[in-house]
Amino acid sequence: MSDQDSLFDRLDELHSSPDSGSSYKVTLKTTKRKKAVEPQKQPKRPRLKAAEKVAENIRRGPVPSRGKTTATALNQDISANDLYEAVRSGKSAMVAVVDEWLDSYKRSQEAGLLVLINFIVLSCGCKGVVSQEMFENMENAEIISKLTKEFNEDSVVYPLCAPGPRLKRFKSGLCEFVQVLVRSCRNSFIYDEFLFPSLLTLLTGLSDSQVRAFRHTSTLLAMKLMTGLVDVAMVQCVQLQTTQRQFEMERNKRAEDKASDRLEELQNSIGELQENREELSSMMNAVFRGVFVHRYRDRLPDIRATCIEELGIWIKTDPEDFLNDRCLKYLGWTLHDKQSPVRLQCVRALQGLYQEKEFIGRLELFTSRFKERMLSMVLDKDPDVAVEVVNLLLLIQQRTEEGLKEEECSHIYPLVYVSHRGLTTAAGGFLYNKLKNMIAIKNRQNKKDNNTAFLRILMAFYIQGEFHDHGAYLVDSLWSVAGSELKDWDTMTTLLLQGDMLVCKEEAALIELMMCAMRRASQATPPVGRTQGKKFLSMKDRKIQEQDRRRITSHFIPLLPQLLAKYSADAGNVTCLLSAPLYFELQMYTSTKVMEKDLGLLLLQVCAIVEKHTDVAVLEACSRVISSLCSDCYTFSSRAHLAFSQLMDRLTECFSTYFNDILQGSADEDDVYSAATALKRIATLSCAKDPTHWKLFDSCHELLKNQLESRDLDKELMVAALKCAGMHLMWSKVNMVNSKPPEAEMRGLKKKVRSFCKVSQACLSLDQNEIRDQAFELLCDLLLLFSVSSVRSEPDLQMLTHPPSDSLRNEMASYLMDYIFTEAEDVELNAEDEEAKKITFLQKKRNQLAGYCKLVIYGVLDLHSATDVFKHYNSKYFKDFGDIIKETLSKSRLINPIQSAKTICLSLQQLFSEMLTEDHSRKDLIEIRDLAKRLAMSFGIDLRRVRKPLLALHMDGICFAFRTPEDGEEKYPNLDFLEILSEFTLKIFPLDCPQLVEFLRSQCPSTALSWPSVRMYHRSLEARTLTRRRDQEVEDAAGTPQEETPVAKRKRIAAQDLVSSLTRELGLNSSSIHSTLPTPALTSTALRQKTKKPTTGPPSEAGSAVTATEVESEEEFSSSVQLRKVKSIKQQHSASTAKHYDLNSHLDLLSLMEEEEQEHSGGEDEIEDYESDFDQDSGFALPSTRHTPVSVLDELFD
Repeated sequence: MSDQDSLFDRLDELHSSPDSGSSYKVTLKTTKRKKAVEPQKQPKRPRLKAAEKVAENIRRGPVPSRGKTTATALNQDISANDLYEAVRSGKSAMVAVVDEWLDSYKRSQEAGLLVLINFIVLSCGCKGVVSQEMFENMENAEIISKLTKEFNEDSVVYPLCAPGPRLKRFKSGLCEFVQVLVRSCRNSFIYDEFLFPSLLTLLTGLSDSQVRAFRHTSTLLAMKLMTGLVDVAMVQCVQLQTTQRQFEMERNKRAEDKASDRLEELQNSIGELQENREELSSMMNAVFRGVFVHRYRDRLPDIRATCIEELGIWIKTDPEDFLNDRCLKYLGWTLHDKQSPVRLQCVRALQGLYQEKEFIGRLELFTSRFKERMLSMVLDKDPDVAVEVVNLLLLIQQRTEEGLKEEECSHIYPLVYVSHRGLTTAAGGFLYNKLKNMIAIKNRQNKKDNNTAFLRILMAFYIQGEFHDHGAYLVDSLWSVAGSELKDWDTMTTLLLQGDMLVCKEEAALIELMMCAMRRASQATPPVGRTQGKKFLSMKDRKIQEQDRRRITSHFIPLLPQLLAKYSADAGNVTCLLSAPLYFELQMYTSTKVMEKDLGLLLLQVCAIVEKHTDVAVLEACSRVISSLCSDCYTFSSRAHLAFSQLMDRLTECFSTYFNDILQGSADEDDVYSAATALKRIATLSCAKDPTHWKLFDSCHELLKNQLESRDLDKELMVAALKCAGMHLMWSKVNMVNSKPPEAEMRGLKKKVRSFCKVSQACLSLDQNEIRDQAFELLCDLLLLFSVSSVRSEPDLQMLTHPPSDSLRNEMASYLMDYIFTEAEDVELNAEDEEAKKITFLQKKRNQLAGYCKLVIYGVLDLHSATDVFKHYNSKYFKDFGDIIKETLSKSRLINPIQSAKTICLSLQQLFSEMLTEDHSRKDLIEIRDLAKRLAMSFGIDLRRVRKPLLALHMDGICFAFRTPEDGEEKYPNLDFLEILSEFTLKIFPLDCPQLVEFLRSQCPSTALSWPSVRMYHRSLEARTLTRRRDQEVEDAAGTPQEETPVAKRKRIAAQDLVSSLTRELGLNSSSIHSTLPTPALTSTALRQKTKKPTTGPPSEAGSAVTATEVESEEEFSSSVQLRKVKSIKQQHSASTAKHYDLNSHLDLLSLMEEEEQEHSGGEDEIEDYESDFDQDSGFALPSTRHTPVSVLDELFD
């Protein structure tokens, strides 16, 4: 019909016409507000005459005030406050509220409209009132201008942006009010040419206001009102079509059957419906052109998002009028919006359109125009947007004929490996749909064939991809949609066992995917990085997990020995397969005799694999299986112990065969290799089984001494001997803890430990990397295991303590400097797999540094030994070791805060002295100052808690700066150290600055105060004092009582007395530091146990005490939880430093996982152009092998 097609016939002018139009006014048939009209049924057309009569009656009536109606209905009509409270509370039935207002409107239309207007003003958060006089005598623009001047808001918060659940409740109530109002008026007041035209004119004017509250609220109301009008228009259209069909049928009847009254009635109905349709079109056109066209690009993202959300509803509801390029262009433009909420609503609106099959043909041009943009949005920095975009592309793939090309799908495939749970699930659904389509093309109907085809295609996808180390992430992505295929164990094992159905690459891929699926099914947990908080399994999920675990066990118990036998020669495949028993319900081995037989076959295969392979990964996998099968909780453990004991007998016999020949020097290369491989297998198995029964320590120790004396070092033999001897000592200590050994046995063990430490110390100076690294790691574990703190709770074992000698301390410190904090070995890493080698090398160095820091924290080494660690807390090593050094700083402060601060000062003094011995340059001094700034950040923001430690640090620094020069030295060579010390001034408690100034003057000559370094440090102290005085003046002016005594009223003492008093108060003469920490779990040589992912609290901010240019400033402070725990412990101890801190209750704070930095880019308010924000790096990262899934120090201190 012509009237239907004329709704948006002029929308082509919108793009070329100016949209800024702050003075834009909407015309709804009349330019002035019409007076109220009494609703009449007959006649329909002459409304203006009836309006004149009703308006004349209203003018003669009383003028209602805000929230009140005419005098005759004063106690019955609803007020604006009543409407607002009903909407705000959300507890009232909205239909009843609207009906009550409509009753009021029927009695007095002007008064009812005035109530509605004041309700809108209240909803905007405005305290102004539209009076009857303003309503009658002022135009809408004048009313809005007056309300703007009288807004007087107390804050920027208005109802639609109120924090908390009130926002959601008020917004939903306001939207429901508009919807119910339109629905209640759809057959009456919507056509009275007074209520809705007046309301729309007011909302259009408010939407153009500069007040955000007016603009936001009116736009939301206008958009919801437009949605209601679209629904009414569609109902009118259906009624019009039905009436026209009835009219045509009646008119086509024979003359004798025609009913002239019926024809006239239908013709009048058609005219009335056409008139209603025309009036609705006029109002809809006014809202679209007057509100939407301007507000879809508003500065406020919420307004833009609301406009786009409602546009999607209009297009879906009334496709005849809205599903065209003139409206779709707004969705396409908004895909480039800078704010993620707007893009999110746009993508969701497009999803609603692509779900309708009849819309696909009319969306072809839009799809071809904006497909490239949608493909780029899969890497949107907002993961919620990316998830919806992937779902949208899946709809396009499913509903359109062309779908997506393979190169277009390649944008989505890598997302199955990302860390974000929702995005990877959406990408897995897309991949699953694509693979199923490829299977459907081959027309396979059999279910088993379908699963076989699916697994083959999945293997091909995994092999052709570039992320071969992340099979667990691929399986987890597909788990929700392809769980049945991935748990088809029968098909997988059939493909692996039957003939040559797969090539080598396919076998390796299938085995890895099968093991990942077994882990996912048996543990019911996603891989590392995809766990979002603590998620407890429901009863249903737990039941499914138990069922899957039983099915896995019953299926693989008879087949696993066959798989191990087939792939026993392939190190990679057999390593994966050996993880299968870890997911079994091992108790099922004793359920039947057949399964007991399968257990024997499994034990035989594991022993055969140990004797066949020398690869470390394979041997470690075997040791994990041995540890599980030998657990005492299973009844068959004795059988497993027997089998592996026989294996150890064979390996020990093999080593003993060549032992004498090696000592005598008569062994050839094959003999040395055989002995080394046997000892290597024994050392690896010792992680899971006690090797003390075979008494290999003496042989290994003698072998090590022989190799060191002859200097004919065999790397494999030395490393295996070191590890085997070290494991023997560790198991011996464990056995003694669990029993009460005689004194002679303990004395013998201590002698062995002492001799082994001497041999290991000698190995630290060798030029063989593997031998040197193994010796250092074993020393870290043994020194801790035989430390004083490890036997504090066992008085009978005090004899076993073995503190490190001074020479050993020096050797370990030298190792730290020469092989950990160095880049000397980087030249060896320039190979094809350079990145993988660098990662492995870095992980090894992190493990060694963690072992050394562990010795410091648990009191094996004194805190002064940490200076070599603290001095590397700079930008060069912060990325690789910053988390470990930071946690060491934190724990050392818990042990002895004053000594920790003095250790920090000592590390800076050492660096400064090294700088003086070399070529002195300003650049080196700046680097030391940057380190001091970073170390100062570690003291936190609670200045009272670190008051004494900071005083001790400053006093040590001042004494160092004015140290008496030795013979031949220039006078005061360390004076520039005061510039470094000034970096800690911001952490000084302001009341202590005068004391430090007096101490500074007592240490330096009278003329030194004018020297640049001294003047700089002196000014920094005075600045802190002035800051305190200003704060004190502000508090005095506010009448706040002071807790501290004013500086001017303090008793002044002599400088020398001050020094001595501070020395006594701070306990600067303390020379020994003890730790009460229990012995932690071993790190490098014991089996790694599964640990929970550590959680770290959000970093605190240092306020004005930290410069804005410090990049890592927010990373330096401990979490508030840690501070509260530390404070609670410190309150239980006296202030004297002679007493020490008990850290037994703080082991759970040691979470030193490398911190993953996430980019949180703030959004912009304006949308002046549509530049893409995806040129930057995406916020999504693939699961990286750069970081180990389990923290090194978390294992150490667990």
